[in-house]
Formats: sequence, C-alpha cells, structure tokens
Amino acid sequence: MPEQRQVILNAAAPTNKPMGARKEQNIRASFPSSPIHNGDLSDEERKKAFQELVMTGIVLNGKGINSYDRDFNGNPQNPVPNLEDVETGGGGLPASPYVPNLASPGPGSVSAADQPVYNGELPNPELNVEFGSGMGGLVSPHETTPNIANQSILRNYISGRSYKGSDGKA
Repeated sequence: MPEQRQVILNAAAPTNKPMGARKEQNIRASFPSSPIHNGDLSDEERKKAFQELVMTGIVLNGKGINSYDRDFNGNPQNPVPNLEDVETGGGGLPASPYVPNLASPGPGSVSAADQPVYNGELPNPELNVEFGSGMGGLVSPHETTPNIANQSILRNYISGRSYKGSDGKA
C-alpha cells in the first residue's frame, strides 16, 4: 500500500505552476462536459462504484461463466473447496488434492475416464514448500475464503499478506 494518496480522479492543483504543470482552468475549459468537472464523479464515488461493481455480489450470466460469487460464498451446487474432501483415484480423478493424475489412459485413448489410479511416488506436500510467504499451499480454500471475502477496496491492505493472520501468525 503506498504511503501517499494515489490520484483517482481529483488531482491536487499545483501550487507553484512550474513549466509543464497542469492548469486546472484550461483542463476544465477543454473538457466542459466531463463528469469529473461537473461533479458527477469523485474519488469517493469511484471507490463506492468499484466496491459495488467489482468487489461484492454475484455475477450472473457472465461471459462464459454462468455465475460467480465475488464474496466467495459457496452453495450446494458449487461449495467452497475443502482439500480434505477431494476424491482421488483413477477415471480422471486427481492423484492427490495437490497433484493431477499423471497416469496415461493407455494405448489408443485420450480420455481421462480411462486413466488408472496413479501408483507412482508423490511428493510430500508438507515438504514441498513453494516460494512466497503466508500460510503455505496446504491450507484449504474453505479456511481462507471467509477472510478474503471480508476484504474491501476501501480498507487498508497489509503489505505481503492477504489478510491479518494469513502469514500464519496471530
């Protein structure tokens, strides 16, 4: 998060007018019908609109996605994933909650439904730590989504974390 306020719409007028600086009067004269200048738009209005249009609610009839819950709430047809509930095995199922089925479906087939159970050695997910910080790759989405859903564009974010406590510390 930057330490200084970032410009959204309303830039601060320069005080000493060096060469090349904006002249508010000329900008308003050049764009007299702009909603920025007539008061229809403001930084606060844009933040509120972004929160409503991008950060919260359910998208219905999206482009290629029937619906998407921006608040990460699950439903009976599409629950929030729980890695402990992932079914593994053959027939296109993953080899583990963290690894896809690596077994070939066999000669003449390209169908995942024909995959046997993968019997190879899988890496221990507790030892296979990826780059970055945080709670690690073993935390299940059903544990993290409530905290992600509570985020707001209007809040202060914490540098290097998704939310308070996501670094594994209180």
